[in-house]
Amino acid sequence: MNPFKLLAAAALTLGLAAPAAAQQAPAAAPAQAPQVTLKFHTFMAPQSNVWRNMHVAWMEKVERESAGRIKFERYPAMQLGGTPQQLFDQVKDGVVDVVWTLPGNTPGRFPRVEVFELPFMMTNAEATSKAYWEYLQTVAKDEFKDVHVLAVNVHGPGMFHSRDKQIRNVADLRGMKVRGPTRPVTRLLASLGASPVGMPLPQIPDALSKGVVDAVVIPWEVVPSIKVEELSKFHTEFPASTGALYTTTFVMAMNKAKYDGLPADLKRVIDANSGLETSGFLGRTQQSGDPVARKLAEDRKNTIVTLAGTDAEAFRKAADAVDDEWIKEMNGKGFNGKQLFDTARSLIEKHTPK
Repeated sequence: MNPFKLLAAAALTLGLAAPAAAQQAPAAAPAQAPQVTLKFHTFMAPQSNVWRNMHVAWMEKVERESAGRIKFERYPAMQLGGTPQQLFDQVKDGVVDVVWTLPGNTPGRFPRVEVFELPFMMTNAEATSKAYWEYLQTVAKDEFKDVHVLAVNVHGPGMFHSRDKQIRNVADLRGMKVRGPTRPVTRLLASLGASPVGMPLPQIPDALSKGVVDAVVIPWEVVPSIKVEELSKFHTEFPASTGALYTTTFVMAMNKAKYDGLPADLKRVIDANSGLETSGFLGRTQQSGDPVARKLAEDRKNTIVTLAGTDAEAFRKAADAVDDEWIKEMNGKGFNGKQLFDTARSLIEKHTPK
C-alpha cells in the first residue's frame, strides 16, 4: 500500500491532520485578468491645467474603475513624436490608442463641428460641450467616423492678449498681426481688420516674444502653460452677457480596433467614462482654470479690459458676416448649413442654465 496512504490513515485514527503530501492538491489559481495598456498622446504641456486636471484625472478614473486592468502610458507635449496636426491620424491609424486634439488643426476636414467655433456662439464651456456631444449624435454622426469618439469639449471664453497695444474697440485691431487657432477664428479676425496668423499653441511664446504676432486669442486657462501673462501687457475680454468672442472644439478619441478588441467588461468601463457627462466634465474643468490664470495677469499689474456697450456690440455685428459665410459654405458642401447652425444654437441654449 502506498506509504502516504498508510500514514494518512494512521493520522486519522489518532485524530491528527494528514501530512501535507497526503492532502488534496490545491485548485489551480484563476487565470490572470487581462491587462490593457493604452497610449494617451496630446500636444498639451505637462504643467497645463488641461493635462493635470482633465487628462490625468480622466485616466486615473478609468484605471481605478477597471481595478487596474486598464493602464495608461501618458505622453503630453507630443512626446511620441509628430506634430499636433498629425494627432488625429495617429489615433486613426493605431500609432497611439487615445488622443485629445483640435479638429481645427486640419482646416476643412471636420467642417460641421466648426459651428461651435463661430463667434459669440458659446455660453459656457460645460453647456457648450454637452451641446457639442448631442450635436454629433444627431446631425453629424459621421463627422469622426474613422475613430471611436470618447468625449468632446470646448474651452472657456476666448479673448485677446496683446504685447504692446491695448485693444478697446474694433478699430484698434486694424493692421495687428493676431494669432488664431482655427478657420472660423481667423475669418473673424480678418473681418475685424486684423491680419490673422494661424499657428498651433506651442508656437505662441516664440511668436509673441519675437514680434511675429502682436496679439493672440486664447482662453485664460491656457495663459500660464505658455507664459502669455509674461509676454503680453494687455488682455481684452467680453462680459458673459454678450457671449464669448469664440471657443475652440476638441475631441478625445480612441482607435476603433483597440476599442473593439476590449473585453466586454472593460468596454463598459470606457463607456461609463465617455459621452455627454464626460464631455461636460471636460468643458467645466477646462474653464475652471480661467480665474487662476486671470489672477496671474492681475498680480503682474497687466491691464485687463472688459468690453461693453457699443464697443462689444461692434464685435458682435462684425461676426454676423462670419456666420453667413459659414452657412453658405456648408450648403456648398451638401449640408444644410442653416439647420446645423440652428441646431447648435438650440442645443447650447438647452444645456445652459437659465
